[in-house]
Amino acid sequence: MIITWFGLSFFKIETKGSIIAIDPYTEESGLKPPRFKTDILLVSHNHTESKDKNSLMGEYFLLEGPGEIEKAGIFIEGINSYHDNQSGKQNGTNTIYLIQTEDIKLVYLGDLGEKKLRDETLEKLEDIDILIIPIGGKDTIGSEEATSIINQIEPKIVIPMNYKIPGIKAKLGDLDEFIKTCAKKPETLDKLTIKKNDLPSGTKLIVLNKQ
Repeated sequence: MIITWFGLSFFKIETKGSIIAIDPYTEESGLKPPRFKTDILLVSHNHTESKDKNSLMGEYFLLEGPGEIEKAGIFIEGINSYHDNQSGKQNGTNTIYLIQTEDIKLVYLGDLGEKKLRDETLEKLEDIDILIIPIGGKDTIGSEEATSIINQIEPKIVIPMNYKIPGIKAKLGDLDEFIKTCAKKPETLDKLTIKKNDLPSGTKLIVLNKQ
């Protein structure tokens, strides 16, 4: 499995000969979206600046809400959650994606706004290997809430997203604040290439450089 980050919440996951794209942004974000062929597109919420399906190439399967798909040996489940801490009354809903492939369980939290995961959500997120989590605040959880949720899930690898980087227009918290709050020394990579046997025994923080 190869995980690439393009800034904000936009990821590419290469696994089993397929490409999964998650939450591509538009140029309204302040960043120029990359173009590449994809097989599966996952969209966690419907904010305009975070939903640019036109930048992707090829004929892909789209999942943009709760549901389940299995394609080329990849199992994906969309799990309902909220974009705020008021049961969606402020910002609506968000979809958490559980991706199972190569005997690895990866969870992408999208634009989660809940300060603490509900019990029914946690039941679906057992024995998670990789957690991709927003940390920048604004319309999602910030450093303190993210740290609390990491402790709830206890993944083997944590990848932060949706934080302040050069070029973006949104006013988000920065990475250093999260690193200080979660009290974990990060390993910085351009891309994460990982197999089941490579997973650590404890929780490791991986910071990906924007590509």
